[in-house]
Amino acid sequence: MNENFSPTFSPTIRQLRAFLAVHQLRKLSAAAQRLFVTQSAVSMLIRQLEEGLGTRLFDRTTRSLKPTAAANEMLPVAERILRDVDSLSTGFRELTTLERGRVSVAITPTLATFLLPDAIRSFSQEHPKVRVLVNDCAPDQFISRILGEHVDFGIGTPERPGAEVEVERLMRDHLALVCRDDHPLAKARVVRWTDLAGHPLITVRAGYGVRPLIDGTAADAGVALDVVNEVSFLSSAIWMTAIGMGASIMPSAFARAADDPSLLVKVLSAPRVSRDISLVIKRGHSLSVAARAFIEAIKKSL
Repeated sequence: MNENFSPTFSPTIRQLRAFLAVHQLRKLSAAAQRLFVTQSAVSMLIRQLEEGLGTRLFDRTTRSLKPTAAANEMLPVAERILRDVDSLSTGFRELTTLERGRVSVAITPTLATFLLPDAIRSFSQEHPKVRVLVNDCAPDQFISRILGEHVDFGIGTPERPGAEVEVERLMRDHLALVCRDDHPLAKARVVRWTDLAGHPLITVRAGYGVRPLIDGTAADAGVALDVVNEVSFLSSAIWMTAIGMGASIMPSAFARAADDPSLLVKVLSAPRVSRDISLVIKRGHSLSVAARAFIEAIKKSL
């Protein structure tokens, strides 16, 4: 049969499974039962395989099928191919059923502090074999981490995200004054930006995070802020305020997440300044099952 061999022939997975079953069981009926197909279907698959390879694989006897030398030579190759295929199928099944996998997210340390703990805790309890990698980065590195596909997605407050990314709002936050209950503005029902004049204030460093928004709003309101301390991390502003070094200006969500009973959080008004905390994904980038599941966990935690 070698003269009929086709150099372009590629055995199918079904043909290889039929070959392996027949080689092991030596009967078409038994092979058909294992594969959950008809006996004629197994016979046809073996015939197609023999014709494509240009050689006989089994000698028919009255009681069974006897593998030829070609079949015995082919057996370890067929077993290896099917083993690899089964391994690949198992791997993809585990990924799609979240039996294993990983998800990575870019986020600034400030947002990570109050957005991720609950989400990661619940996600890890439900999917313990999926790793969550947190890429905590500075605000000016946020978009580049997403565009460079160093992460699956990001969570942040991009001011000018650009057309290369898709943005979905997760929550809306507002700038607030954080102070102790003995602060002069503690009993005020409404705190306006103009009310901040003359009070020592703590906030993030110039050009960092929400600082441009704070400075721009104060300028528009016609008030000069007395910033006595500038910090890189809002967690520092929290403890500074708690020990009496001055009131702080920061996003209300972070201040409330700090959950310090000695501090009051008063959303600033006139104007009321909001910022969106958003899910940011590179346009055209397909999210894995694990990434989509983790996003749902974040939304539930909010």
